[in-house]
Amino acid sequence: MAKGTSGQIDESSLTKGQLRKLNALRKSVGDEIGERAFATWLSEQPAAATETDEDAALIVDTLWPMVQRGALAIPRGGYLLRRGRGRIIVERARS
Repeated sequence: MAKGTSGQIDESSLTKGQLRKLNALRKSVGDEIGERAFATWLSEQPAAATETDEDAALIVDTLWPMVQRGALAIPRGGYLLRRGRGRIIVERARS
């Protein structure tokens, strides 16, 4: 749980959505009750699952050896992958 030593909630370890929920509870029912309700809600939330994206892993496994050889440079700002006729086209992302 994200609690500090004084029983207060450590807000620096919370996500933006969790902070919004905490502040909404504090506004609606008061600081003390809101923090208790938030702590209860937070303890009931499932632990963050670290699911890997199979498609992203396949792309990394395919492109990384080419990056190491210098045959492919991935530009800052990202890239787009799209299908071509029997091939994959990698092009620079436009801002």
